[in-house]
Amino acid sequence: MGQVTFAPRALTGLLFATALFAAGWEYGLYGVGGAAVGTGTAWLLGVAEERLAQGMEGFNSCLVAVGCAVFLGAGRPSTVFVALLGSVVATVATAAAGRALGARGLPVLTLPFCVVASVLTATSAPAVTGAVSAGGIRAGDVVRGFLAGFGQIFLMPQWYAGAFVLAGLLVAGPRVAGVACAGNAAGMAASWALGTPGAQLVNGTAGYNSVLVALALGAVFLGGGVRAVTYGVVGAVVAAACLPAFGVVVAPVGGHVLTWPFLVTTLVFLVGARSFPRLAATP
Repeated sequence: MGQVTFAPRALTGLLFATALFAAGWEYGLYGVGGAAVGTGTAWLLGVAEERLAQGMEGFNSCLVAVGCAVFLGAGRPSTVFVALLGSVVATVATAAAGRALGARGLPVLTLPFCVVASVLTATSAPAVTGAVSAGGIRAGDVVRGFLAGFGQIFLMPQWYAGAFVLAGLLVAGPRVAGVACAGNAAGMAASWALGTPGAQLVNGTAGYNSVLVALALGAVFLGGGVRAVTYGVVGAVVAAACLPAFGVVVAPVGGHVLTWPFLVTTLVFLVGARSFPRLAATP
């Protein structure tokens, strides 16, 4: 579960699981169960032990299962079946995406989650999330929205769930948490400047893709230097700016934005980074 934010640490994953249980025990069970099913399926199919130990086979299936709980209704028996099936399919999709993108030197990221969850939830009703009016936003709303941005990585809009996710990032490293916070703040600021409704700022949907983009570019794949962090923050702004466009694309089929902005922005910026050799430098 820690690999959702590129952190192969058991304690980080435990705190992420705690975040889900804090939002609702059903979400915790779906998240942990999805990660277990995905990892177990990969083990049965003979995936390399190193990938299993690092959590690479469980994070997409975790997100798929949580997505099913959020969008299809956690208490329905049919949702349990769909979540189990989706978690297994996510393992196959991870292998397929690894073959396709790995040959080009690109990471899989959350592509399996986005594809599988989009198919499974395309005809479902939108998720019910905490919201406020689009009117004036107070300082307390900004703080709650900032924390909720971390929670929305797992589709949870509660600020206290986000606080546990942020704690998990701190366990992964203060620098990792700092990059994530910078991305979240940049995404929220860009969304506010573009006139995003107050509800989206407060329930965290304006920031979570930006958190992931900043982490991927600024802390994981480009060496983590100052230039890479700056590049990641720029990517975070781009992901926030593209968020409405993705909403327009998925709206006609009743779909959900999920982490598509993060996925597309990160892959484009990673390909572009191959022409910018100074990004990988330490300074």
